[in-house]
Amino acid sequence: MTQTSENVTWLTQEAYNKLKDELEYLTGPARTEIAGKIAAAREEGDLRENGGYHAAKEEQGKQELRVRQLTQLLATAKVGEAPAANGAVAPGMVVTIAFDGDEDDTLTFLLASREYASADIETYSPQSPLGTGVIGHKVGEDAEYELPNGKTASVRILKAEPYSG
Repeated sequence: MTQTSENVTWLTQEAYNKLKDELEYLTGPARTEIAGKIAAAREEGDLRENGGYHAAKEEQGKQELRVRQLTQLLATAKVGEAPAANGAVAPGMVVTIAFDGDEDDTLTFLLASREYASADIETYSPQSPLGTGVIGHKVGEDAEYELPNGKTASVRILKAEPYSG
């Protein structure tokens, strides 16, 4: 789970290890692999019309961007514990809310950084308007957050449990 404050990203030990392993792979075997693809494509001749070469260079650029992102993230990371299951909304929790107190109009989401975004559950950043509005509130409480149009929306916290996925 991740909790971000100004310049620090809080990670569980498991999340830290996972990101560190990804960085080690990208700076080791993945770099060697992409260099091999580029070299093989170069041998095919004219680089201006060589789709394989351009695709490999684009892949290399994406990998290097991810390396920079991970390096920065891990440089500011602090390893901590997962949030307590005390009913208070915190980063690293799966939260269910009801819009305007209407228990038929609900949303369940993971409150975490993009590193945790997956197809399994919608993820909202702790810095998003909804994220900042619900953090610290307990199950049963109402919370408000500002919409992009400047209006205020109200939600009721129905559930807040530590993410286990």
